Amino acid sequence: MRTTRRKVVVTGLGAVTPLGRDVASMWDAMKKGRGAVSRISLFDASGFPTRIAGEVKGWDTARDVSDAICPRKLRKYLDRKTAFAVKAAAEAMAQAGLAPGKLAAERFGVAMGTEAGRPLLEQIADRILEAKRRGLGGAAEAGPTIDERNIQAALDSLDPVELVREMPHTPAAVLALIHGAKGPNTTVSTACTSSAQSVGDAFDRVRRGEVDVMLAGGCDALVEAFMVTGFSLLGALSQRNDDPVRASRPFDAGRDGFVLAEGAGFVVLEAEEHAKARGARVLSELAGFGASSNAWRITDSPPDGRGAWQSMRFALEDAGLTPDDVGYINAHGTSTQQNDLSETNGIKRLLGDRAKKVPVSSTKSMMGHLVAACGAVELVACVKAMEDRVLPPTINYDTPDPACDLDYVPNEARPAGVDVMLTNSFGFGGSNGTIAIRRAA
Repeated sequence: MRTTRRKVVVTGLGAVTPLGRDVASMWDAMKKGRGAVSRISLFDASGFPTRIAGEVKGWDTARDVSDAICPRKLRKYLDRKTAFAVKAAAEAMAQAGLAPGKLAAERFGVAMGTEAGRPLLEQIADRILEAKRRGLGGAAEAGPTIDERNIQAALDSLDPVELVREMPHTPAAVLALIHGAKGPNTTVSTACTSSAQSVGDAFDRVRRGEVDVMLAGGCDALVEAFMVTGFSLLGALSQRNDDPVRASRPFDAGRDGFVLAEGAGFVVLEAEEHAKARGARVLSELAGFGASSNAWRITDSPPDGRGAWQSMRFALEDAGLTPDDVGYINAHGTSTQQNDLSETNGIKRLLGDRAKKVPVSSTKSMMGHLVAACGAVELVACVKAMEDRVLPPTINYDTPDPACDLDYVPNEARPAGVDVMLTNSFGFGGSNGTIAIRRAA
């Protein structure tokens, strides 16, 4: 049992997404129901069954991540996803009014979600194959034999800095160095639930008094040939290549898979008394977090939605709220047949007779699925929705699915003042995370 339960508030938001490179541009696009899915430009996808994604178009780390937000000595560690994280985290910290030196460093931590990174052996294998293709240590056309010279050439070509960039905990380490955070530093890798669970971890640390401030969120950049190939083989990606903006269509009867996307999202979580003492503007209260595991299958969710229901129920119980308090749910809403059905049934079980009266929408319809970053980005969207009293829509909702029959805020944003919101994240492997936010008093 916790002995201390401090109130935790949100004081800063940051985002880099296909809809925009800051919160304001992302949120403006969401309110307008603008789609950002397009043809893949990051690699030649012409021979792939899926040739569309949600990219952060025109991103240039050298230009978009200035020396003011990332010291030059750390820039060598910035791969694409870490650069997204640095930019989004800087925005959140700036809004919160927190600069290095303004905090007791040991009372300030970082928690983030990202993918597991490329294993060292995979990279060595890549170099060996590359060496073989170039004919090092013998003729490449001679067959699959690889001698010692091939292996040594492959090892010699490994860049130790590249290995550090690929380590899953590197983004969090870089953020701690930039912002002077000497408190807890954690990285969560639970697929699509990663950043939601990092927020839950950060929330709990602040609430129980371990720290006063946490920078929490996630980043991902999986629009690459290997990941598109893998998800295509699983049959998980949309193949609506001729109409990319309309490809992500959660809860619609014509949905045919999710759209892979990239980006980062961060929030600054702070003990309420700490925020008030320094005169910070409070954006919302982070009221509760719930987690569960489906323990059913690796790649999809149980049709009855029991894992989703448990996660939402735990979040409400943690917040001291009831299902009757919920005014809006930001759905995981991936646009896959199984996930959308499972989440719908979980919501029905949670809300009972109120299920069809509570608005539910999926912002993935506009920008695709940011995987490890999606939970944090969608939390940012919820805070903005509560602040502006506008609910983001589910775009591309054209043909109702009789099995998915809730109010999905179809196609247009909706004015609505909501005091309690839930945002869901459900990951491959069966992990579930739900964040509850409440309007600040």
